[in-house]
Amino acid sequence: MDRASAILQQLRTDGTRITAARRALVTALVDAGDHHVTAEDLVATVHRIIPAVHRSTVYRTLDALEQAGVVEHVHLGHGRAVYHLSEDRHHHLVCDRCGAVVQVPEAVVAPLRDTLAAGYGFVVNGRHFALPGVCRACAALTPAD
Repeated sequence: MDRASAILQQLRTDGTRITAARRALVTALVDAGDHHVTAEDLVATVHRIIPAVHRSTVYRTLDALEQAGVVEHVHLGHGRAVYHLSEDRHHHLVCDRCGAVVQVPEAVVAPLRDTLAAGYGFVVNGRHFALPGVCRACAALTPAD
C-alpha cells in the first residue's frame, strides 16, 4: 500500500469521509515529499488534479487533516505557514540571514523538552514555530568578536 493510500485508510478507520478533495490533498502532500508547502501551493496542486475544488475547501481540509494528526503546519519566519505530513516528527531551524531551513529530528530536541518539563513544569509544543538563528554557512562568514 502506498503512503497516500495508507493515510486515507487510516482516516477511513478513524471515521473520516474520504472525498475527492481530501484524496487530492493527501496525494499533493505525499508528492511534496520533504518539501514544506504553503496552502496556496497545495491549492494550485489540487486544482491541477480537480479544477472545481474551491480554495476554501482546501483550507478546511487542511484544518481537518491537522486535527486528525495527519498534517502539521509551522511558521518558518515571517512568511506564510507551511505544511508537511506529520509522520516524520521533526523541528525546524531557520537562518535569520539566508533563510536556510534545517530539519532536526525529534530525538535532538526531546532532552530539552524533558528538562523544561521536569525543571519548570512547562510542556513545550515546539513544532508550530521554527527556532531562529544563524546557519553554519552564514556563521562561517561572520568574523569572530
